Amino acid sequence: MMGGMTLHTAFTEFFSVEHPIVLAPMGGASGGALAAAVSNGGGLGLVGGGRSDWNWIEHELEIVANATEKPWGVGFQSWSTGPATVERAMERRPAAVMLSFGDPVPLVEPVRRAGAALIIQVVDLEEARQALDVGADLIVAQGTEAGGHGGRRSTLAFVPAVVDLAAPTPVLAAGGIADGRGVAAALALGAVGALMGTRFLVTPEALIDPSAMKAIIEAGGEDTYRSRVSDIARGAPWPARYGARTIRNDFFDRWRGREDELATNATARQQYQDAVARGEPLETVWASEAIDLITAMTPAADLVAALAADAETALARAAGHP
Repeated sequence: MMGGMTLHTAFTEFFSVEHPIVLAPMGGASGGALAAAVSNGGGLGLVGGGRSDWNWIEHELEIVANATEKPWGVGFQSWSTGPATVERAMERRPAAVMLSFGDPVPLVEPVRRAGAALIIQVVDLEEARQALDVGADLIVAQGTEAGGHGGRRSTLAFVPAVVDLAAPTPVLAAGGIADGRGVAAALALGAVGALMGTRFLVTPEALIDPSAMKAIIEAGGEDTYRSRVSDIARGAPWPARYGARTIRNDFFDRWRGREDELATNATARQQYQDAVARGEPLETVWASEAIDLITAMTPAADLVAALAADAETALARAAGHP
């Protein structure tokens, strides 16, 4: 650690960025404006390709490319994205592409050809081994505390296991990191930085409904759980192994643990979709277990700087330097 308020890691060096903080590429929420704000703030912003249509992705990539001179990237869900989509995204010259959830192999070639950094997110050690086999430049070890889709391993135990397995390939920590203490913890676990999603949803640049931001600010970690209810209710064909952490509501409570029953109950699914269309508070709010720590909206660039400063303070305190 050198030079006042900067945390130098293999990640900041690799991308020539100031802070070891990465915006999770959340589909539909991490648009071009949010990614650019995070990059301009000294982190690495990733646009969420999700399962969105190409027109949406192209529009958001144009925004980020025009709004920052700093490195930025784009993320895709491997199970639902074809090589042609990745190839078209590469025309915008992202510095990095992140692949998550499912087999990354078919999507690696266009990233390699374009010379972008390949980041692969993993939720268990088998996925980590596969990421190493395909030559990931960085691996994101995502713990189950994460908002949205993920696996079953806890961040605190999973990250150092991936760090040990992957060495010398650098690892980013994800899942339940929502303040500078979490970033400091990620570095203490051997990660080179932190990938954060939910915390960046409560920013003016995030493309989510104000009601979802309000829910994240007002709810606590105990109001979240991981299930397949939202995917089944929405008719989203996600692989069953990746449940989604959401803020609970009456509908989710009723069907949690009865997902197979919900899958065969067309009436209940239609009732859910109708209620959401009417604006009832049943909509899926993806949220991390760390939402206790999210109490106010902050502009994304300011947030990056504050997270980095707080991480540095936390590390100094842990080392016994008040």
